[in-house]
Amino acid sequence: MLFFVMRAMGELLLHKLEYRSFQDFAADILGPWAGFLVGWTYWFTWVVIGMADIIAITGYWQLWVGKERIWVSMLLAVAVMLVLLLMNLATVKLFGEIEFWFAIIKLVAIVALVAAGIFMVVTGFTSPNGTQASIAHLWDRGGFLPNGVQGFLGGFQLAVFAFVGIELVGTTAAETENPRVTLPRAINAIPVRVLLFYVVALAVIMCVTPWDQVDPEKSPFVRLFGLAGLSAAASVMNAVVLSSASSSCNSGIYSTSRMVFGLAHKRMAPSVFRRLTRGGVPWAGLIVTVVIICCAHLLTLSGGVMRAFTLVTTVSSVLFLFVWSVILVCYILYRRRHPDAHRASAYRMPGAAFMPWVVLAFFAFVVLALTTKADTRNALAVTPVWFLILGVAWTRVRRRIRRPATGGSATGEGAPTEDAAADGDRTGESGLREGGAGQAPA
Repeated sequence: MLFFVMRAMGELLLHKLEYRSFQDFAADILGPWAGFLVGWTYWFTWVVIGMADIIAITGYWQLWVGKERIWVSMLLAVAVMLVLLLMNLATVKLFGEIEFWFAIIKLVAIVALVAAGIFMVVTGFTSPNGTQASIAHLWDRGGFLPNGVQGFLGGFQLAVFAFVGIELVGTTAAETENPRVTLPRAINAIPVRVLLFYVVALAVIMCVTPWDQVDPEKSPFVRLFGLAGLSAAASVMNAVVLSSASSSCNSGIYSTSRMVFGLAHKRMAPSVFRRLTRGGVPWAGLIVTVVIICCAHLLTLSGGVMRAFTLVTTVSSVLFLFVWSVILVCYILYRRRHPDAHRASAYRMPGAAFMPWVVLAFFAFVVLALTTKADTRNALAVTPVWFLILGVAWTRVRRRIRRPATGGSATGEGAPTEDAAADGDRTGESGLREGGAGQAPA
Protein backbone atom coordinates (compact mmCIF):
# COMPACT_ATOMS: atom_id res chain seq x y z
CA MET A 1 0.00 0.00 0.00
CA LEU A 2 2.80 2.39 0.83
CA PHE A 3 4.48 1.59 -2.46
CA PHE A 4 1.42 3.06 -4.19
CA VAL A 5 1.69 6.14 -1.96
CA MET A 6 5.28 6.51 -3.12
CA ARG A 7 4.30 6.09 -6.75
CA ALA A 8 1.67 8.81 -6.37
CA MET A 9 4.21 11.10 -4.74
CA GLY A 10 6.77 10.32 -7.42
CA GLU A 11 4.42 11.28 -10.23
CA LEU A 12 3.49 14.52 -8.47
CA LEU A 13 7.12 15.49 -7.82
CA LEU A 14 8.00 14.87 -11.47
CA HIS A 15 4.91 16.79 -12.63
CA LYS A 16 6.58 20.00 -11.45
CA LEU A 17 10.26 19.81 -10.68
CA GLU A 18 9.80 22.97 -8.59
CA TYR A 19 8.16 20.69 -6.01
CA ARG A 20 10.82 19.60 -3.53
CA SER A 21 8.55 17.82 -1.06
CA PHE A 22 4.95 16.82 -0.45
CA GLN A 23 4.50 20.02 1.56
CA ASP A 24 5.03 21.98 -1.65
CA PHE A 25 2.42 20.21 -3.76
CA ALA A 26 -0.01 20.04 -0.81
CA ALA A 27 0.13 23.84 -0.50
CA ASP A 28 -0.16 24.24 -4.28
CA ILE A 29 -3.00 21.77 -4.88
CA LEU A 30 -5.02 22.01 -1.67
CA GLY A 31 -4.07 25.48 -0.49
CA PRO A 32 -1.69 27.13 2.03
CA TRP A 33 -3.63 25.66 4.94
CA ALA A 34 -2.66 22.16 3.77
CA GLY A 35 1.00 23.14 3.53
CA PHE A 36 0.77 24.49 7.06
CA LEU A 37 -0.92 21.38 8.47
CA VAL A 38 1.33 18.92 6.63
CA GLY A 39 4.52 20.84 7.37
CA TRP A 40 3.95 21.14 11.10
CA THR A 41 2.50 17.60 11.36
CA TYR A 42 5.56 16.20 9.61
CA TRP A 43 7.80 18.12 12.00
CA PHE A 44 5.85 16.78 14.98
CA THR A 45 5.87 13.20 13.70
CA TRP A 46 9.64 13.22 13.44
CA VAL A 47 9.87 14.69 16.93
CA VAL A 48 7.69 11.83 18.17
CA ILE A 49 9.83 9.33 16.26
CA GLY A 50 12.87 10.88 17.93
CA MET A 51 11.17 10.26 21.27
CA ALA A 52 10.65 6.62 20.32
CA ASP A 53 14.30 6.38 19.31
CA ILE A 54 15.65 7.86 22.53
CA ILE A 55 13.43 5.48 24.50
CA ALA A 56 14.81 2.60 22.44
CA ILE A 57 18.38 3.86 22.97
CA THR A 58 17.72 3.88 26.70
CA GLY A 59 16.58 0.27 26.49
CA TYR A 60 19.67 -0.77 24.54
CA TRP A 61 21.99 0.83 27.10
CA GLN A 62 20.32 -1.28 29.79
CA LEU A 63 21.96 -4.41 28.36
CA TRP A 64 25.29 -3.06 29.57
CA VAL A 65 24.36 -1.03 32.66
CA GLY A 66 21.45 -3.13 33.95
CA LYS A 67 17.71 -2.46 34.25
CA GLU A 68 18.02 -1.38 37.87
CA ARG A 69 20.23 1.58 36.83
CA ILE A 70 17.75 3.20 34.45
CA TRP A 71 18.99 6.69 35.36
CA VAL A 72 22.40 5.81 33.95
CA SER A 73 20.81 4.52 30.73
CA MET A 74 18.73 7.70 30.41
CA LEU A 75 21.78 9.93 30.88
CA LEU A 76 23.72 7.94 28.27
CA ALA A 77 20.78 8.30 25.84
CA VAL A 78 20.81 12.07 26.40
CA ALA A 79 24.58 12.04 25.79
CA VAL A 80 23.96 10.35 22.42
CA MET A 81 21.48 13.09 21.53
CA LEU A 82 23.97 15.81 22.45
CA VAL A 83 26.62 14.21 20.25
CA LEU A 84 24.16 14.09 17.34
CA LEU A 85 23.22 17.72 17.97
CA LEU A 86 26.84 18.88 17.96
CA MET A 87 27.60 16.97 14.75
CA ASN A 88 24.55 18.44 13.03
CA LEU A 89 25.46 21.94 14.18
CA ALA A 90 28.99 21.59 12.80
CA THR A 91 28.14 21.43 9.09
CA VAL A 92 25.40 20.18 6.81
CA LYS A 93 27.87 17.99 4.93
CA LEU A 94 28.59 15.98 8.06
CA PHE A 95 25.03 14.62 8.07
CA GLY A 96 25.55 12.69 4.84
CA GLU A 97 28.86 11.33 6.09
CA ILE A 98 27.36 10.17 9.40
CA GLU A 99 24.40 8.50 7.72
CA PHE A 100 26.67 6.77 5.21
CA TRP A 101 28.54 4.99 7.98
CA PHE A 102 25.36 4.29 9.93
CA ALA A 103 23.92 2.70 6.79
CA ILE A 104 27.03 0.56 6.24
CA ILE A 105 26.87 -0.68 9.84
CA LYS A 106 23.19 -1.60 9.53
CA LEU A 107 23.69 -3.31 6.17
CA VAL A 108 26.59 -5.44 7.40
CA ALA A 109 24.72 -6.31 10.61
CA ILE A 110 21.55 -7.46 8.86
CA VAL A 111 23.49 -9.54 6.33
CA ALA A 112 25.47 -11.12 9.19
CA LEU A 113 22.25 -11.83 11.10
CA VAL A 114 20.56 -13.47 8.10
CA ALA A 115 23.67 -15.53 7.34
CA ALA A 116 24.04 -16.64 10.98
CA GLY A 117 20.35 -17.52 11.23
CA ILE A 118 20.39 -19.58 8.04
CA PHE A 119 23.50 -21.41 9.25
CA MET A 120 21.79 -22.21 12.57
CA VAL A 121 18.72 -23.57 10.78
CA VAL A 122 20.76 -25.68 8.35
CA THR A 123 22.95 -27.14 11.10
CA GLY A 124 19.99 -27.83 13.40
CA PHE A 125 21.18 -25.52 16.17
CA THR A 126 19.57 -26.21 19.57
CA SER A 127 19.16 -23.37 22.09
CA PRO A 128 19.85 -23.83 25.85
CA ASN A 129 16.11 -24.35 26.48
CA GLY A 130 16.08 -27.29 24.06
CA THR A 131 14.42 -25.56 21.09
CA GLN A 132 15.91 -26.54 17.75
CA ALA A 133 16.15 -23.95 14.99
CA SER A 134 13.77 -24.85 12.18
CA ILE A 135 11.85 -23.19 9.39
CA ALA A 136 8.79 -25.02 10.72
CA HIS A 137 8.61 -22.49 13.56
CA LEU A 138 6.93 -20.15 11.08
CA TRP A 139 3.80 -22.31 11.22
CA ASP A 140 4.08 -24.99 13.91
CA ARG A 141 3.22 -22.72 16.87
CA GLY A 142 -0.46 -22.21 16.21
CA GLY A 143 -0.18 -21.35 12.53
CA PHE A 144 0.27 -17.96 10.91
CA LEU A 145 -2.42 -16.42 13.13
CA PRO A 146 -1.78 -18.10 16.50
CA ASN A 147 -3.70 -15.39 18.39
CA GLY A 148 -6.45 -15.05 15.82
CA VAL A 149 -7.58 -11.87 14.12
CA GLN A 150 -6.97 -9.77 17.25
CA GLY A 151 -3.31 -10.71 17.27
CA PHE A 152 -3.08 -9.89 13.58
CA LEU A 153 -4.65 -6.46 14.08
CA GLY A 154 -2.45 -5.80 17.09
CA GLY A 155 0.61 -5.98 14.86
CA PHE A 156 -0.47 -3.11 12.62
CA GLN A 157 0.64 -0.36 15.02
CA LEU A 158 4.29 -1.36 15.00
CA ALA A 159 4.21 -2.44 11.35
CA VAL A 160 3.05 1.02 10.29
CA PHE A 161 5.67 2.61 12.54
CA ALA A 162 8.36 0.53 10.81
CA PHE A 163 7.58 2.33 7.55
CA VAL A 164 7.48 5.92 8.80
CA GLY A 165 9.94 8.06 6.92
CA ILE A 166 9.60 6.03 3.73
CA GLU A 167 8.66 9.24 1.91
CA LEU A 168 12.20 10.54 2.47
CA VAL A 169 13.28 8.26 -0.37
CA GLY A 170 11.18 10.32 -2.76
CA THR A 171 11.89 13.78 -1.42
CA THR A 172 15.66 13.29 -1.23
CA ALA A 173 15.81 11.78 -4.72
CA ALA A 174 13.72 14.71 -5.99
CA GLU A 175 16.56 17.09 -5.11
CA THR A 176 19.28 15.19 -6.93
CA GLU A 177 20.87 16.32 -10.19
CA ASN A 178 18.59 14.20 -12.40
CA PRO A 179 15.36 13.44 -10.49
CA ARG A 180 13.65 11.97 -13.56
CA VAL A 181 16.10 9.08 -13.35
CA THR A 182 16.94 8.83 -9.65
CA LEU A 183 13.39 9.23 -8.32
CA PRO A 184 11.82 6.25 -10.18
CA ARG A 185 14.89 4.14 -9.44
CA ALA A 186 14.73 4.88 -5.71
CA ILE A 187 10.98 4.25 -5.43
CA ASN A 188 10.98 1.07 -7.51
CA ALA A 189 13.70 -0.42 -5.29
CA ILE A 190 11.56 -0.11 -2.13
CA PRO A 191 9.69 -3.46 -2.40
CA VAL A 192 12.91 -5.41 -2.94
CA ARG A 193 14.63 -3.74 0.01
CA VAL A 194 11.63 -4.30 2.27
CA LEU A 195 11.50 -8.01 1.38
CA LEU A 196 15.23 -8.49 1.84
CA PHE A 197 15.94 -6.44 4.97
CA TYR A 198 12.58 -6.61 6.75
CA VAL A 199 10.66 -9.75 5.87
CA VAL A 200 13.65 -12.08 5.45
CA ALA A 201 15.36 -10.80 8.61
CA LEU A 202 12.21 -11.34 10.71
CA ALA A 203 11.62 -14.78 9.20
CA VAL A 204 15.17 -15.87 10.06
CA ILE A 205 14.80 -14.59 13.63
CA MET A 206 11.58 -16.58 14.13
CA CYS A 207 13.12 -19.71 12.65
CA VAL A 208 15.75 -19.60 15.41
CA THR A 209 13.55 -18.16 18.18
CA PRO A 210 9.85 -19.10 17.89
CA TRP A 211 7.49 -16.16 18.27
CA ASP A 212 6.22 -17.35 21.65
CA GLN A 213 9.76 -17.32 23.07
CA VAL A 214 10.63 -13.78 21.98
CA ASP A 215 11.29 -11.46 24.91
CA PRO A 216 9.78 -8.04 24.10
CA GLU A 217 12.19 -6.42 26.55
CA LYS A 218 15.22 -7.52 24.51
CA SER A 219 16.27 -7.00 20.92
CA PRO A 220 15.73 -10.24 18.93
CA PHE A 221 18.82 -9.32 16.89
CA VAL A 222 20.93 -9.34 20.05
CA ARG A 223 19.29 -12.49 21.41
CA LEU A 224 19.99 -14.52 18.27
CA PHE A 225 23.75 -14.16 18.70
CA GLY A 226 23.41 -14.66 22.44
CA LEU A 227 21.69 -18.00 21.82
CA ALA A 228 24.59 -19.04 19.65
CA GLY A 229 26.87 -18.55 22.62
CA LEU A 230 28.55 -15.56 21.01
CA SER A 231 28.30 -13.12 23.91
CA ALA A 232 30.79 -10.76 22.29
CA ALA A 233 28.79 -10.82 19.05
CA ALA A 234 25.63 -10.10 21.05
CA SER A 235 27.29 -7.00 22.52
CA VAL A 236 28.41 -5.95 19.05
CA MET A 237 24.86 -6.40 17.74
CA ASN A 238 23.54 -4.36 20.66
CA ALA A 239 25.91 -1.59 19.60
CA VAL A 240 24.58 -1.97 16.05
CA VAL A 241 20.91 -1.62 17.03
CA LEU A 242 21.89 1.32 19.24
CA SER A 243 23.57 2.94 16.24
CA SER A 244 20.48 2.15 14.14
CA ALA A 245 18.22 3.99 16.59
CA SER A 246 20.75 6.82 16.66
CA SER A 247 20.70 6.94 12.86
CA SER A 248 16.90 7.25 12.82
CA CYS A 249 17.11 10.00 15.42
CA ASN A 250 19.80 11.74 13.40
CA SER A 251 17.62 11.70 10.29
CA GLY A 252 14.72 13.02 12.34
CA ILE A 253 16.48 16.04 13.80
CA TYR A 254 18.01 16.81 10.41
CA SER A 255 14.71 16.67 8.49
CA THR A 256 12.67 18.50 11.14
CA SER A 257 15.11 21.39 11.31
CA ARG A 258 14.83 21.82 7.52
CA MET A 259 11.06 21.50 7.60
CA VAL A 260 10.64 24.20 10.23
CA PHE A 261 13.16 26.34 8.31
CA GLY A 262 10.92 26.16 5.24
CA LEU A 263 7.85 26.93 7.34
CA ALA A 264 9.57 29.98 8.82
CA HIS A 265 10.40 31.30 5.35
CA LYS A 266 6.72 31.08 4.47
CA ARG A 267 5.94 32.93 7.72
CA MET A 268 4.25 29.81 9.09
CA ALA A 269 6.76 29.55 11.96
CA PRO A 270 8.62 32.04 14.19
CA SER A 271 11.32 34.01 12.36
CA VAL A 272 14.06 32.68 14.66
CA PHE A 273 13.89 29.38 12.77
CA ARG A 274 15.14 31.17 9.64
CA ARG A 275 18.52 31.90 11.17
CA LEU A 276 21.51 29.89 9.99
CA THR A 277 25.02 29.31 11.27
CA ARG A 278 28.07 30.13 9.16
CA GLY A 279 27.93 26.56 7.88
CA GLY A 280 24.34 26.97 6.67
CA VAL A 281 22.74 25.01 9.52
CA PRO A 282 19.30 26.05 10.89
CA TRP A 283 20.47 25.92 14.49
CA ALA A 284 17.25 26.98 16.21
CA GLY A 285 15.23 24.13 14.73
CA LEU A 286 17.92 21.63 15.71
CA ILE A 287 18.15 22.76 19.33
CA VAL A 288 14.39 22.98 19.91
CA THR A 289 13.84 19.55 18.35
CA VAL A 290 16.54 17.87 20.46
CA VAL A 291 15.24 19.45 23.68
CA ILE A 292 11.69 18.24 23.00
CA ILE A 293 12.91 14.74 22.10
CA CYS A 294 14.81 14.47 25.38
CA CYS A 295 11.54 15.17 27.22
CA ALA A 296 10.54 11.62 26.26
CA HIS A 297 12.29 10.51 29.44
CA LEU A 298 9.32 11.88 31.38
CA LEU A 299 7.21 9.21 29.68
CA THR A 300 9.80 6.55 30.47
CA LEU A 301 9.75 7.45 34.15
CA SER A 302 5.96 7.44 34.32
CA GLY A 303 5.26 4.16 32.54
CA GLY A 304 8.44 2.27 31.74
CA VAL A 305 10.29 1.78 28.46
CA MET A 306 7.78 -0.46 26.65
CA ARG A 307 4.67 1.51 27.60
CA ALA A 308 6.30 4.81 26.61
CA PHE A 309 7.52 3.29 23.33
CA THR A 310 4.04 2.02 22.47
CA LEU A 311 2.49 5.42 23.19
CA VAL A 312 4.84 7.48 21.03
CA THR A 313 4.97 4.96 18.15
CA THR A 314 1.17 4.89 17.97
CA VAL A 315 0.94 8.68 17.85
CA SER A 316 3.59 8.88 15.11
CA SER A 317 1.89 6.11 13.12
CA VAL A 318 -1.47 7.91 13.15
CA LEU A 319 0.10 11.23 12.15
CA PHE A 320 2.01 9.62 9.32
CA LEU A 321 -1.22 8.05 8.09
CA PHE A 322 -2.52 11.62 7.85
CA VAL A 323 0.53 12.77 5.87
CA TRP A 324 0.31 9.81 3.48
CA SER A 325 -3.43 10.40 3.05
CA VAL A 326 -2.82 14.03 2.10
CA ILE A 327 -0.38 12.83 -0.59
CA LEU A 328 -3.10 10.58 -2.03
CA VAL A 329 -5.78 13.30 -1.91
CA CYS A 330 -3.40 15.64 -3.74
CA TYR A 331 -2.85 12.96 -6.35
CA ILE A 332 -6.59 12.44 -6.88
CA LEU A 333 -7.09 16.19 -7.41
CA TYR A 334 -4.03 16.40 -9.68
CA ARG A 335 -5.48 13.73 -12.00
CA ARG A 336 -8.81 15.56 -12.15
CA ARG A 337 -7.27 18.96 -12.86
CA HIS A 338 -4.42 17.84 -15.13
CA PRO A 339 -5.56 14.71 -17.03
CA ASP A 340 -3.27 15.53 -19.96
CA ALA A 341 -0.24 15.79 -17.66
CA HIS A 342 -1.11 12.43 -16.14
CA ARG A 343 -1.39 10.76 -19.55
CA ALA A 344 1.92 12.28 -20.63
CA SER A 345 3.74 11.33 -17.44
CA ALA A 346 6.67 8.95 -17.85
CA TYR A 347 6.15 7.64 -14.31
CA ARG A 348 2.42 7.12 -13.93
CA MET A 349 1.05 5.48 -10.83
CA PRO A 350 -0.26 1.94 -11.53
CA GLY A 351 -4.04 1.71 -11.13
CA ALA A 352 -4.23 5.48 -10.83
CA ALA A 353 -8.01 5.58 -11.22
CA PHE A 354 -8.80 3.36 -8.21
CA MET A 355 -5.68 2.56 -6.14
CA PRO A 356 -5.63 5.89 -4.23
CA TRP A 357 -9.12 5.07 -2.95
CA VAL A 358 -8.08 1.51 -2.08
CA VAL A 359 -5.09 2.76 -0.08
CA LEU A 360 -7.19 5.39 1.70
CA ALA A 361 -9.66 2.66 2.66
CA PHE A 362 -6.75 0.56 3.94
CA PHE A 363 -5.54 3.48 6.08
CA ALA A 364 -9.03 3.80 7.56
CA PHE A 365 -8.87 0.08 8.37
CA VAL A 366 -5.51 0.57 10.12
CA VAL A 367 -6.98 3.35 12.29
CA LEU A 368 -9.84 1.03 13.25
CA ALA A 369 -7.28 -1.70 14.03
CA LEU A 370 -5.55 0.65 16.45
CA THR A 371 -8.77 0.84 18.49
CA THR A 372 -8.69 -2.89 19.30
CA LYS A 373 -6.01 -2.59 22.01
CA ALA A 374 -6.19 -0.38 25.09
CA ASP A 375 -2.65 1.04 24.85
CA THR A 376 -2.92 2.00 21.17
CA ARG A 377 -6.52 3.20 21.64
CA ASN A 378 -5.43 5.65 24.36
CA ALA A 379 -2.69 7.06 22.14
CA LEU A 380 -5.14 7.35 19.25
CA ALA A 381 -7.55 9.28 21.45
CA VAL A 382 -5.05 12.06 22.25
CA THR A 383 -3.88 12.53 18.65
CA PRO A 384 -6.75 14.89 17.64
CA VAL A 385 -5.45 17.38 20.21
CA TRP A 386 -2.54 18.08 17.86
CA PHE A 387 -4.86 19.04 15.00
CA LEU A 388 -6.89 21.24 17.33
CA ILE A 389 -3.70 23.10 18.23
CA LEU A 390 -2.82 23.47 14.53
CA GLY A 391 -6.31 24.76 13.75
CA VAL A 392 -5.97 27.51 16.36
CA ALA A 393 -2.45 28.33 15.15
CA TRP A 394 -3.63 28.59 11.53
CA THR A 395 -6.15 31.28 12.43
CA ARG A 396 -3.25 33.35 13.77
CA VAL A 397 -0.83 32.98 10.84
CA ARG A 398 -3.10 32.70 7.80
CA ARG A 399 -3.04 36.45 7.07
CA ARG A 400 0.74 36.80 7.09
CA ILE A 401 1.91 33.73 5.17
CA ARG A 402 3.44 33.94 1.71
CA ARG A 403 4.08 31.64 -1.19
CA PRO A 404 7.77 31.31 -2.18
CA ALA A 405 8.46 32.40 -5.72
CA THR A 406 9.81 29.02 -6.89
CA GLY A 407 7.62 26.63 -5.00
CA GLY A 408 9.59 26.74 -1.77
CA SER A 409 10.42 23.54 0.05
CA ALA A 410 10.82 22.02 3.41
CA THR A 411 14.53 22.32 3.01
CA GLY A 412 14.44 25.99 2.28
CA GLU A 413 14.78 25.68 -1.51
CA GLY A 414 13.39 28.69 -3.26
CA ALA A 415 13.02 30.80 -0.14
CA PRO A 416 13.75 34.49 -0.75
CA THR A 417 17.18 35.35 0.55
CA GLU A 418 16.33 38.96 1.38
CA ASP A 419 14.37 37.82 4.42
CA ALA A 420 17.33 35.77 5.54
CA ALA A 421 19.54 38.81 5.32
CA ALA A 422 17.02 40.95 7.15
CA ASP A 423 16.88 38.47 9.99
CA GLY A 424 20.64 38.29 10.32
CA ASP A 425 21.11 34.95 8.53
CA ARG A 426 24.70 34.51 7.43
CA THR A 427 24.24 32.36 4.34
CA GLY A 428 20.57 32.63 3.38
CA GLU A 429 19.29 29.97 1.05
CA SER A 430 22.67 28.85 -0.28
CA GLY A 431 23.79 27.36 3.01
CA LEU A 432 21.02 24.80 3.01
CA ARG A 433 21.28 24.21 -0.71
CA GLU A 434 24.89 23.09 -0.30
CA GLY A 435 23.91 20.22 1.95
CA GLY A 436 20.14 20.03 1.69
CA ALA A 437 17.93 17.00 1.68
CA GLY A 438 19.56 15.77 -1.52
CA GLN A 439 22.59 14.93 0.60
CA ALA A 440 20.62 12.39 2.59
CA PRO A 441 21.14 8.75 1.61
CA ALA A 442 18.04 7.40 -0.12
